[in-house]
Amino acid sequence: MFHPAKYRGLPVLVLGLAKSGQAVARLFHELGAIVTVNDKKDRSLCPEADELEASGIRVVCGSHPEELIHPGVALVVKNPGIPYHVPPVQAALSMGIEVVSEVEVAWHLCRAPIVGVTGSNGKTTTTTWIGRMFERAGKRPVVAGNIGQPLSEVCASVSEDQWLVAELSSFQLKGTRDFRPRVACLLNIYETHLDYHGGMEDYVESKMRLFANQTGDDFAVLNWDDPLCRRAAERTKAKVIPFSAREELPFGVCLEGGPFADELQRRIIWRDESGRLTPIVRAGEVGIPGRHNLENAMAAACAALAAGVPVEAIRAELAGFKGVEHRTEYVRTIRGVAFYNDSKATNPTSTVRALEGIPGNIVLIAGGLDRGSSFQDLRPWFGSKVKALVALGETRFKLEQEAKAGGDLPVKLIETGREAPEEAMRQAVAAAFAFAGEGDAVLLSPACASWDMFTSYEERGRMFKEAVHNL
Repeated sequence: MFHPAKYRGLPVLVLGLAKSGQAVARLFHELGAIVTVNDKKDRSLCPEADELEASGIRVVCGSHPEELIHPGVALVVKNPGIPYHVPPVQAALSMGIEVVSEVEVAWHLCRAPIVGVTGSNGKTTTTTWIGRMFERAGKRPVVAGNIGQPLSEVCASVSEDQWLVAELSSFQLKGTRDFRPRVACLLNIYETHLDYHGGMEDYVESKMRLFANQTGDDFAVLNWDDPLCRRAAERTKAKVIPFSAREELPFGVCLEGGPFADELQRRIIWRDESGRLTPIVRAGEVGIPGRHNLENAMAAACAALAAGVPVEAIRAELAGFKGVEHRTEYVRTIRGVAFYNDSKATNPTSTVRALEGIPGNIVLIAGGLDRGSSFQDLRPWFGSKVKALVALGETRFKLEQEAKAGGDLPVKLIETGREAPEEAMRQAVAAAFAFAGEGDAVLLSPACASWDMFTSYEERGRMFKEAVHNL
């Protein structure tokens, strides 16, 4: 696309009235474009519409009228969650109208260097961790994207001497063309979001957009333990900084080798291009438990090192950071039962990682939107570490089948659904507490997206915590 200022006096269509849609609509309006925002939700469900119209932006709700897409439209900016197969997007593409995400728009206006973080799991934790490291080093970062504020809301206000640290989803990256982060970080790639992408090939290619425009002046942080992530090293022109929790690397961030009986005693180390070794912190001193968080910690350290953050600042934040909301978040202990909120676990791999990181027996609350995912990875945990399952949402019966195949454990199905999500969560928490005994943990880790019952994983997590506090 052109620089956003080039659209002055030209029609720009924004699809979707979510936070990013509102932000990018206001941005183009301020730059003089003729902006229309379209959302298929009923007007009564779009409280933002009145404010946008008052500022001079046209808003069309309730459907996607065909006349909105015509050859005179200069650009379509699509909410990342809207699939490409919907009629207005297909109509635009058939007319040769460019369709982008607001990430692409924000990049053209951002004067600050960008750290882009993507992956199937761990994005929010790693992005937040990087932001804290940058803050400690005095780099005045702004953390945004798929976490907190949309990029198009903050891009113009970030100065050249700051950093923009952005969490990026595959949905967002698929709609980029020229986007170029100074530091691109790919954490892992697992089978997820296939209903949106139509298959793994498109999902992987969308992730790889992160590296498409990098040059030799940029950095690519890659998980060397993930074969799909390694493939990015063959495609990027950037300087590759690998990280590994499985092997000691000749260059990059990794766990120090040696005959250690306890992995937690091993040190996370940085080995530079000359081979000089710098210890960062022992694995057991990292502030958030779980092997997956060791990977997140190493990825954050790589990104910070690429940006010139001193090891002392990295060390302090690796030890001091205690995690983010909705990601294996400790809620409270009641009668010896510990409750954890992992609502951000929207795929089975993420749930497995949560199970690995919590000690003792677990009563699992899981289930949600059915996106066609297999739950076979959970089967070995049923009847072993998972002593009982409480299943809700569209996938409750599929999870029940896996639980029965995995072992002999009690299962409670929550039949209350979309019409009363708060009541459904209250029932789920009460049932899980009844299954648990002293020393056990109750873990909300759905392995599914939230949209069959809740407006977001945040709402799901907040309702879980409220139900726990109301026990």
